[in-house]
Amino acid sequence: MPYSEIISQILLEHNLSQEELGDILGVNQTTVSMWVLGKKKPSYDSIYMIYKKFDITPNELFGLDK
Repeated sequence: MPYSEIISQILLEHNLSQEELGDILGVNQTTVSMWVLGKKKPSYDSIYMIYKKFDITPNELFGLDK
């Protein structure tokens, strides 16, 4: 599953808006929107925060775990 779908899944499972997720991760809503659309990948800092807050490893986020 591509990172954009995983981020969309996080939004749905945790009932978060893009703005709320951005606040949790320390980025703005536009950045989250770009991730969801697959136009931009999360930065290392954001990947780390996704791991810490939602227990999704970088490998899982980028589809490297089977």
